[in-house]
Amino acid sequence: MQKAVNITVKGRVQGVGFRPFIFALAQRYQVKGTVQNNMDGVFIHVEGDADAVDQFIHALPIQAPRLSRIDEMVVTVAQWHAFKDFSIIPSERKGSSSLVIPIDTAVCDDCLREMNDPNDHRYRYPFINCTQCGPRYTIIEQLPYDRSFTSMHSFQMCERCEQEYEDPMNRRHHAQPIACPICGPSVALLKADGQKVQGDAIEQAKQYIRAGAIVAVKGLGGYHLACDATNEQAVQQLRLRKQRPNRPLAVMAASLDIVEQLCEITKEEKQLLISPEAPIVVIKQKRNTMIASSVAPGLQTVGVMLPYTPLHHLLLDKQLPVVVMTSANRSGVPIIYEDEQVLRDLQGIADYFLIHNRPIVHPIDDSVVQVENGVMHFIRRARGFVPDPLWTEHDVHEIVALGGQQKNVFAFGRHHQIFLGPHIGDLEHVEVVEHFQREYEHLRTWMGVTPKVVAVDLHPNYETWNIAKQWNVDVVAVQHHHAHMVSCMEENHIHSPCFGLILDGTGYGEDGHIWGFELLYGDAKQYKRLGHLTYTPLPGGERCIKEPWRTTVGMLGYYFGEEGYSLAEKRFIEQANDVRVLRQMIKKGLHSPLAGTCGRLFDAVSAFLHVCTHSTYDGEAAIRLSELIDDTKIYETYPFRVKKCDEWEIDLTEMWQAIIKDVEAHEQTNTIAGRFHETVVQASVEMIRLALQQYPTYERNIVLSGGSMHNRYITKRLRQELNKLGLCVYTHQKVPCNDGGLALGQLMIAAHRRERACV
Repeated sequence: MQKAVNITVKGRVQGVGFRPFIFALAQRYQVKGTVQNNMDGVFIHVEGDADAVDQFIHALPIQAPRLSRIDEMVVTVAQWHAFKDFSIIPSERKGSSSLVIPIDTAVCDDCLREMNDPNDHRYRYPFINCTQCGPRYTIIEQLPYDRSFTSMHSFQMCERCEQEYEDPMNRRHHAQPIACPICGPSVALLKADGQKVQGDAIEQAKQYIRAGAIVAVKGLGGYHLACDATNEQAVQQLRLRKQRPNRPLAVMAASLDIVEQLCEITKEEKQLLISPEAPIVVIKQKRNTMIASSVAPGLQTVGVMLPYTPLHHLLLDKQLPVVVMTSANRSGVPIIYEDEQVLRDLQGIADYFLIHNRPIVHPIDDSVVQVENGVMHFIRRARGFVPDPLWTEHDVHEIVALGGQQKNVFAFGRHHQIFLGPHIGDLEHVEVVEHFQREYEHLRTWMGVTPKVVAVDLHPNYETWNIAKQWNVDVVAVQHHHAHMVSCMEENHIHSPCFGLILDGTGYGEDGHIWGFELLYGDAKQYKRLGHLTYTPLPGGERCIKEPWRTTVGMLGYYFGEEGYSLAEKRFIEQANDVRVLRQMIKKGLHSPLAGTCGRLFDAVSAFLHVCTHSTYDGEAAIRLSELIDDTKIYETYPFRVKKCDEWEIDLTEMWQAIIKDVEAHEQTNTIAGRFHETVVQASVEMIRLALQQYPTYERNIVLSGGSMHNRYITKRLRQELNKLGLCVYTHQKVPCNDGGLALGQLMIAAHRRERACV
């Protein structure tokens, strides 16, 4: 009996060797027909013996390429066309897009074997790739994903590459970035004046790095600055030139063996390092390794990645086992990705420039993750993961969320898909806003979506409001910590009301104060604030973020009055005159907003202990404080009170009294830091326990979100203690707990408000 069917496959099915896979599958089961990319996914017509067609349908999702992800597969009975063979036909570009854009992936083992084979014609070729690896998102100009719509269109394939490209049984069949030394991109090494260095560019760059030079290296999504990570002087020079005194620098190690020499690595961390996504993984360092101490000053951890492009593999070896590989951008502006810009903007920073002539269309940062309790958590979701969609049960079509002011990431809704954009950064510079608008428009066009609703943060002075006002759409204002809560709920598929503990840095509250230590209960439709940290003044407002000692002054003055200000003068001798000025500002209510945030609490304790009085990068005071503790221990808590006002309120007067006594008694700083961490945990748990007593009918689920949840000790101990209260604890795994995951929650809240408005 004969049978004919049409199969539509949606998901990550373009740029992953899906059509060659379908062709090979058709050959195996001896069926006829066609396969075609279109704006809706992949369309397949199959006809032949009914048993063979059924076997083909059954095998398709089971044996699909490793980089593919099938989100939907629809099979319908079709008309018999009497095809004589099975073929791949040209892409169809009509209709609205429901495609999943292919992601950039690390070079695969097959390509590495060829690159290292002296007998292979791609021997030592730095742009080797196939359908299972290489650039995708970063080179796409238009959809569908065909070579003519990528930045490879100007490279005319040679006869040999064309044969591979056209051969359905070859693993480079329709590998859009296919190239070789004859017809593909090439690499060059330039001096600071733009003059070309003669000889093998990669070998020359390697020798310069070994000699202590700083080299700008063009990667998949932009430029990095590279120097020898074992050379203290070179790392210090990089910090000096880039004006980045303390922020930890990521390193790239030549192999997993080198990583194991440097770090105490778990099996989960190993799997992440060697995965196709190849993110930076934050791992505990071993003591006294070859890495220069200034790579991650004052930290027990270091961000490590393995080479993920062929060029990286050629650059690192036994003679150059580990290099600093940090984004080549000035502080506060987007990653540099254009050759002309890098030569202009990095003058005086880079000694040499290792460039190539394959244009980067969409810049993207490296993803950063850490493993906690055996599970991966995002610090930054970028290369290798963007713009892969999340799926939701709700209709989110034509809704866009613009994210926050810091760590900005926007999100689009298309039917039941949510697409988070690339990491944009802090919307404080015009270059970043322009970068936001450029990437937003690209993704909007690709998605085929014209937004009807836009969600923005409640804070009236965030740049996202200015962006939204330019569009003729409905604007939905979303409270910052409600968005954090719903973001975690959505990725854990929690749709009924639950508790949310949000430990965060800064978020505009509905009472006009700054929130950031919040106990909420609710869902995407609505929420109730059950508890929070006592408000204390932030003298100078946002200046407190870069000068944590100011926050300490505000807290000491609030809790202890004149005695507190006197103590602050003694503790911060160099700022004694400024302390007196801040005292007057607070007393007169001048530029001293009230805040109750976990981030500022960490800052204040860090500054009081002289761990970090001035922050040179986001979260430095809190990070350095958390690095002092042993997260395998459980510390004794300091005293505290949770009192009932309008909501439950955490009062830390007694904690501060005990810390002051410990400092005066010269107690070890790491012990004080550990006890402070445990106090944050126990105060949170007590606030939640009291809320459970007050509301016994509330559901016993709780989500943990906010930037402070990156703290491994806090998250681990909260999970342990909240489980004892009978609560099911949920954390982030698909998006960051920091503001990089905010847009997901904003979008879901806007979707529910739209639903409610339509009822």
